[in-house]
Amino acid sequence: MASHHLSNCIGGRKSFIILSIIFLCSLGLLCLMYYNLPDFDEEELKNFKLPRNIEEAKSLGKVLIKYNESHYLFVVFGFFITYIFLQSFAIPGSIFLSLLSGFLFPFPLALFLVCLASAVGASCCYMLSYLVGRRLVWSFLPNRAMQFSDKVERHRDQIINYIIFLRLTPFLPNWFINVCSPIVNVPILPFFLGTFIGVAPPSFMVVQAGTALHHTTSSGETLSITSIIVLAVLAISSIIPVIIKNYFKKKFD
Repeated sequence: MASHHLSNCIGGRKSFIILSIIFLCSLGLLCLMYYNLPDFDEEELKNFKLPRNIEEAKSLGKVLIKYNESHYLFVVFGFFITYIFLQSFAIPGSIFLSLLSGFLFPFPLALFLVCLASAVGASCCYMLSYLVGRRLVWSFLPNRAMQFSDKVERHRDQIINYIIFLRLTPFLPNWFINVCSPIVNVPILPFFLGTFIGVAPPSFMVVQAGTALHHTTSSGETLSITSIIVLAVLAISSIIPVIIKNYFKKKFD
């Protein structure tokens, strides 16, 4: 018994080391990309940071939008990679990047980027958990993992719909779904597709809010007719996730 416990401790420590190495390498590549950014002046550099609230997202958006014409692909690629990095390692802040996408890009592109980056980032988290997370999950979250496993088994025939349901509802945090899915044998393709579709309704609202934020900013911080229309559309569209969530809730409860 003691030797089994010692083995688990050593295995858990090894998993932490591997995960730390992968994280540091990913962070290094991200820093290398930012090192090759276009030249910003000193005032702009103050606002060039990962946004933690709406005001910081708006300030960063004002900086980046100036470079959209001359460095458009770089801005799109930088946004996409940063979003994937946050999702892969369950780092908070992706909601403000979703808001920023509506500020920077046309709405269809912004929504597609957010959904794709969410699905790719969640899948990266899935793969990391598959490689090193099994011991950690069963050591630190055995009860929740067992409950999740039971629910997945009950809905295995409709696994894509179930993943969509989980993404739409707050019953389980997204990081937990990402980490536990490979451990309870959720296949990667249904996981990816369910995530891509499931994050679309809430992302729709956040991206639309970013679009409204862009209109109010570009009109001198005052509400123009365009921004009022956008805000009205946002208010109406907020009903859509509720309808979808209620549909899946009835189906899986």
